Amino acid sequence: MANKQALRELQTRLAERMQQVRHETPGVSWLAVDCGGQGLLLALRQAGEISDLGALVPVPHTQPWLAGVVNLRGGVFTVVDLARFLGLRAQAAPPTRDHARLVAFNAALGINGALLVDRLEGLRHAVDMQPEPETTDNDLRPAFAPARWCDAAGRAWQEIDLAALARLPQFLAITG
Repeated sequence: MANKQALRELQTRLAERMQQVRHETPGVSWLAVDCGGQGLLLALRQAGEISDLGALVPVPHTQPWLAGVVNLRGGVFTVVDLARFLGLRAQAAPPTRDHARLVAFNAALGINGALLVDRLEGLRHAVDMQPEPETTDNDLRPAFAPARWCDAAGRAWQEIDLAALARLPQFLAITG
């Protein structure tokens, strides 16, 4: 009899917890990267596999920010130097190979592409960040850069919407 009562209590607690989870808003988390000295936040649900820089094969007659193509797990991926695309780094200053990483787009986005970033900075969570106040220059920010955040140490971070970036006509126009 005691076992039946304990089982009922467990079922009741589980049902209550499942109901709570349904009403909770999931936390927002990002992969924090550095590109040309600027802190960028890439949504974890949009970012894919992270890998070493590897052997990039240059592609002639493309935009200067197209770093080349690379083989990732048997697939050919186009690699965009994110700092160069955003205008954060001069053409003659490539990232150092010891810290540079490739961040692939999540497969759900349907893009065989990866972003070359200068350095990984770990994970960041919205609960640990403060949104920067809206200013007049927000209208100048592209659609793929929805918000700015500030961490506890006072460093500013720009959020990047990878899905919006991948749809941007300038991003898709790789030929030079």
